[in-house]
Amino acid sequence: MTIKVEPRGAVVVVTIDRPDVHNCVDTPTAQALEDAVRSFDADGSLRVLVLTGAGGKSFCSGADLKNPPRFRDAGPMGITRLDVSKPTIAAINGYCYAGGLELACWCDFRIADPSATFGVLNRRWGVPLIDGGTQRLPRIVGLGNALYLIESGARIDVDVALRMGLVQEISDDPLLRAVELADRIANYPQASLVADREGAIEADGIEAERVRGEATVGIDEMIEGLERFRTGDRPAPPAG
Repeated sequence: MTIKVEPRGAVVVVTIDRPDVHNCVDTPTAQALEDAVRSFDADGSLRVLVLTGAGGKSFCSGADLKNPPRFRDAGPMGITRLDVSKPTIAAINGYCYAGGLELACWCDFRIADPSATFGVLNRRWGVPLIDGGTQRLPRIVGLGNALYLIESGARIDVDVALRMGLVQEISDDPLLRAVELADRIANYPQASLVADREGAIEADGIEAERVRGEATVGIDEMIEGLERFRTGDRPAPPAG
């Protein structure tokens, strides 16, 4: 199997498991990724997905250029045209290049280790970004930073990625940290979280935000949360 799927309570860890080729994606891997993500989105018991790569040296180095993944409705890399309804986190070790960078940008946010490096290295071979990179990367890092990466093909280290906003945290164990955050997210009341996430991603205006938000006001989990607040329950937020 080229993909490992490991449920951990309400969190599922999906691992690209081709470390001998830096976790690059061929057609079977893309199909397995798609199957795993669709299964997560359809499973009401799962609330957060963590995407990572096996072996410690690479998150994903992109498409397998010796055995390229075929074009597909869900994206050549398997999942980049899927709109899931729940949070996703990338836990990044080592190489995160080309289509692998597009996979990381598909996730809601990114935790990386000190060795992580990033780049649109496919620029060197005339391979385009067709897994959402031209759309998601500018929204994450801003147009100037995105065009710098897209046009130059530069490789950047994790400190530059953090400064750009491509990475949200640096951790010696990004998978452990991602799962820790995922567990926290999974234990929050979900209706308002999902509505707020959708509003942030869709960016479709204040009126749409009002409609989504008001639909979660007064539901049982909000009433229970306010009762916990009234009785002095103050869970600490995760440390930044």
